[in-house]
Amino acid sequence: MDQLSQFAPLLLMFVVIYFLMIRPQQKRQKQEKQFERDLKVGDKIITKSGIHGKIAELTETATVIETMAGKLKMERSAISLELSQKLNAPAK
Repeated sequence: MDQLSQFAPLLLMFVVIYFLMIRPQQKRQKQEKQFERDLKVGDKIITKSGIHGKIAELTETATVIETMAGKLKMERSAISLELSQKLNAPAK
């Protein structure tokens, strides 16, 4: 019983860390993967580096976007989930 009371705070810390840090990060990664899979030609997007454009072509891992300066090829993972969602959100 004494050993259990020694490990209880450590176990409690692990549970708290899991629910406050690890689980939300896993949920976020899952959302980003789903966002990458749901991309389609014609979607307006913003990359993580701030480039605005519209998807012209899609491949398994890469995408070609049209910008004001021309076409750019980049990885799907370079597209920002938050910024693209804000861009496509209906105006209030």
